[in-house]
Parts: sequence; structure tokens; C-alpha cells
Amino acid sequence: MGLYERYLAARIRHHEGEPPAHVALVITERDLLERGAYETLAEFFRWAFEYAERVTVYVSVLDAAAVPTLRRELEEIDAPRAVAVRGPDDRQSADTPIQIGIGLGGKHEFTSAVRTLAEHVESGDLEPSMIDDDDVEAHLIFPDEPDLVIKTGAERLSDFMIWQSVYSELYFTDVNWRNVRKRDFLRAVREFCNRSRRFGR
Repeated sequence: MGLYERYLAARIRHHEGEPPAHVALVITERDLLERGAYETLAEFFRWAFEYAERVTVYVSVLDAAAVPTLRRELEEIDAPRAVAVRGPDDRQSADTPIQIGIGLGGKHEFTSAVRTLAEHVESGDLEPSMIDDDDVEAHLIFPDEPDLVIKTGAERLSDFMIWQSVYSELYFTDVNWRNVRKRDFLRAVREFCNRSRRFGR
């Protein structure tokens, strides 16, 4: 760790604010085509777990044909914790320290949850009047709410985790994924600690 990284880490360590317990990262399919992209992602996981207990990654995809290859590569990544990878056709919830979604947008995820609830209603296992927020969240692929969402490359978000991230702190960096270093992550954590979270109030 360089001098500047040690300085940032010290600032975070002595800050009154708590670092994020759940960090989400939004990158693109093209980001993972860059040389060393998966190694950078593995490093990102290690950086994040110095502070967080859970990391969620969303890979936005333009070409659906790329999903199987991306999934195979991501399932084999050298990660410090257990990994669950979910694609557009998955409906099973992910419950591991590292969760990765490939081309699985929030609208699709929410629709899948509603469809599952409708099936329970149709089978007589659930009354429509009894459905609440907890029921919806229980059927999301990624049910946990991230404290911090980091987007690299541009100030533009996809529809990933539109339900879960409604109260998340958003951090945009113009650093492209291929150039992301630990200092960029630490800046995001420091910025999070500096903010006063309002949770919609």
C-alpha cells in the first residue's frame, strides 16, 4: 500500500462515521474485456472486505450471448469469499458474501419477484391483502440493501437493484475500470463516511 493509500485508510479509521457494511459495484461487459479486468475485480473484493461484510457486483450487458462466458469467468474468479453468480434467467436468491449479477436489471428482478408472489396467490398459499414489502424483498435475487453503490466510468446508473438501492449512497468516479486502484475505492469509502445518511427522510 502506497503512502497516499495509507493516508486515506487512516482517515477512514479515525472517522466518526461508520464505513459501508455492504458495497455494490456497477461495471460493464466491456470493462471485463480489458486486460487484467478480473484480477482488478479480485483485488476490489479484497479491498472491500477490509470494511464491508458483503459485496454485490452488477455487470451490465449489451450482448446477451456474452452472458455464459462472463458467468463462467466470474464463477472461477479468485475471490476471498464465497461467490454466487446470477444471470437474466435465474430466479433463485443469492445469499453469499459476494453476489454477482450479469445482465440482471432491477426491473427484471422485480418482475420475477412479483411473478413468484402471483404464483403463491394462485396456488392459495398467500392472500393478496397480506403481501407487504418484506414479501417482495424475500423474493428478490439480491435481497440485501447496499449502503454504498460505486459506478465507474460515468455518472449514469443502470436499473440494477432499483428496489434495494433506494436509500443507498451513490458514488460516481470518472476513472475507467481498467485504471481503478485501491485509492479510488478508499476515496469512495471516505466520501461515504463524510455523508449524513437520511434514508429518505
